[in-house]
Amino acid sequence: MSDGTDQRRLRRSARQIGLWTGIASAVILTAGVGVLVAVILLTARPDRSADPDDAGRPLDHIVVDVDRVLPWVIAFGVIGVVLLGGVAWAAARLAVAPLGEALRIQRNFLADASHELRTPLTALNSRVQILQRRHNRGEPIDETLQRLRHDASAMEDILTELLMAAEADHVPADTTAADVSAAIASAIDTLRPTAEHAGVRISASHEEGLRAGIPQVTLTRLCVALLDNAVQHSPMGAPVTVASSRGGRTVQLRVADRGPGIPDQDRATIFERFARGADTGRRRGFGLGLALVRDVAARYRGSIRIESSSAEGTTFLLTLPMAD
Repeated sequence: MSDGTDQRRLRRSARQIGLWTGIASAVILTAGVGVLVAVILLTARPDRSADPDDAGRPLDHIVVDVDRVLPWVIAFGVIGVVLLGGVAWAAARLAVAPLGEALRIQRNFLADASHELRTPLTALNSRVQILQRRHNRGEPIDETLQRLRHDASAMEDILTELLMAAEADHVPADTTAADVSAAIASAIDTLRPTAEHAGVRISASHEEGLRAGIPQVTLTRLCVALLDNAVQHSPMGAPVTVASSRGGRTVQLRVADRGPGIPDQDRATIFERFARGADTGRRRGFGLGLALVRDVAARYRGSIRIESSSAEGTTFLLTLPMAD
């Protein structure tokens, strides 16, 4: 979030809090004075002992018994203090709300960046090891260097997209159409070293010509997250499949694994941040991948859900609007 945006939000919040506090305090004080005046008038009695005026008419004096009014004054004073204290408490909560939101965005960005960069860094490290082995054996390294450049470019794109997403007021506009087949192919290429290390095969089937209303790098991120989750929960030698198809005016991506399935008690929280299922014996996850998919898909008017899950495996269905 930029400094200008921060300052505008803070000024707007200060104006709202000041207006709300002033109105609430004025209402409480007006009500208190009105009730007190009503009590005085109801408990007052005419002063019959007053001397008449010069014309001989009785004076319109009233007598207020302090011992009858004083308890009301004390009671309404205490009530007023309590109510004003409540107003001050509510105003304080409203005042710190922008700070709390800023801290939440900061924590989410750090967690998202750590999670999103972990897979490309793993692939990058694997390719560096491959490059070193090929160099030592005197084998051609041009293809490996090209893949290294691709991985570095993918990391730069991810960082750029994360920084844009961190803007609290960021709303996608003029979204470029993403080539679904290209995004799937790029995600598979990114995860190939991880899948090979886990002994998992990734295969794809797709309908040609599908384009989703989402940036290309963002769709690739979603595919990487879903495939990475599937690889981590698949047994060695099992296949992971990703398929794309048209569903009315939407693009549907299905990622299926052959893992043990999602327990019933975990299905309600599987898309929450830091929700983690049982470990698979591979690298420990942080429970952010599926939460990020949900958040990003929702930002572009899409959705993610568990289509099926059993002891034979799990299928996730990602739905995105088709590009115009």
